[in-house]
Amino acid sequence: MELNQYLNNIEKKLIRSFDIKRDCIIAGVQYDMCAEYHLRNEKYVLVKSAVVYAFENNEYCMVKHFEQLDKYLCKEFIENLVKSVDIVVQPDSNHMSSMITGIIVTDEIFEMDGYEISQTVKRFKFNKQFAFGFKGWADIRLILVSLKGGVIATNGRAKQISNVFDL
Repeated sequence: MELNQYLNNIEKKLIRSFDIKRDCIIAGVQYDMCAEYHLRNEKYVLVKSAVVYAFENNEYCMVKHFEQLDKYLCKEFIENLVKSVDIVVQPDSNHMSSMITGIIVTDEIFEMDGYEISQTVKRFKFNKQFAFGFKGWADIRLILVSLKGGVIATNGRAKQISNVFDL
């Protein structure tokens, strides 16, 4: 499968709920596709302007393609994903949670680093609390996809959504 075909498949799956952009730049890193989803729930009394409480849930997906992936590129991608949390997530009193999904798409994994890369992805965990959780939290999901074989590895948080990003 080619990259454009894969991105089109992902776009078809996400288009109903997400705002999708191609070739976007976040924290100085260019991604092949970015998608954003924002959900706001609120409780009000009598009129909509009298809000009792509100909470927001956000989700961000960032897809980056590598022709040949080695362990250094994988670690660099993960570091950039962690840096992007402070830029993408805007916590306030209504913010409850933000989920950032990083999708590494590759044509070929450098043979000697294949096991180490898959273990790095599987073991990756990230959770950030804002103001001790009073302004919500952010988690990162990480998925490694091969254009030849489909999903290779996911971290624990990404297992439940891996079928969305499969070939």
